[in-house]
Amino acid sequence: MKNITLLSVILLGINGFSQNTKSNTTYSNSQKYQLVWSDEFNTDGMPNEKFWNYQTGGDGGGNNEKQFYTKSIENSFIKDGKLHIVALKKNMENCNYTSARLTTYERFSMKYGKVEVMAKLPAGKGNWPAIWMLPNSIQEKGKENEDWPLCGEIDIMEHVGKNQDQIHVSLHSELYNHIKNTQVTHFDKIQNTTSEFHKYGMEWTDKFIKFYIDDKLFYEAFKGENGHISTNEGWPFDKPYYLILNLAIGGNWGGEIDDSIFPNDFQIDYVRLYKAK
Repeated sequence: MKNITLLSVILLGINGFSQNTKSNTTYSNSQKYQLVWSDEFNTDGMPNEKFWNYQTGGDGGGNNEKQFYTKSIENSFIKDGKLHIVALKKNMENCNYTSARLTTYERFSMKYGKVEVMAKLPAGKGNWPAIWMLPNSIQEKGKENEDWPLCGEIDIMEHVGKNQDQIHVSLHSELYNHIKNTQVTHFDKIQNTTSEFHKYGMEWTDKFIKFYIDDKLFYEAFKGENGHISTNEGWPFDKPYYLILNLAIGGNWGGEIDDSIFPNDFQIDYVRLYKAK
């Protein structure tokens, strides 16, 4: 049983946090972190709505994805200490598959800090699980609103089933994104991603974003490096973001779908968010 306390969540509320930090290359050196939000998934049933929001619908997510996201317990539930996001071969409206997309929007957002998600990925051709972040500004109304990609996007982990065990991390902005094929990105093979749990992490300051897998540095990006623009158009990562967990099916990147893979189960052991001390 996992025993991380949530007292700091109660104290902090949903307003997130911001804290400048000094550059460091690993979690273990001089920079210390304080847990401010977590879900250990210890209670069976539906995910806790105090922590999680749902994005529902079947609009393709801008990527021609084939799933309809639901709030059904068929597609997202907690059992035996794990969150399960399950894609099913099931017709709903204009889609032939259902799944779930959970977010912390209007529950918790963060500006700088550390993210850790312990997850076991689903296997199978046609799936596309992701751990990622979008800024609150994409949801705002009026002049505060920013459309994608100007708003920015942080991809802590993406995996497409057709490329087994190949993990991608990426940063998207107005100037550097996958539409232009200019995104800041890295990918590499990590063994046993669909048979074992791995910790997918990110360390984020006003100077850099670093990605970790099992506490080992996987990739790092620095503000303004390689001649990149460091204003919002090129580095839109100085604002509050919220976390997203989802399992997409098919689409521009997920590709051809093998219907024998369903039900397809993306499992998360815990989510932990930290601020710098």
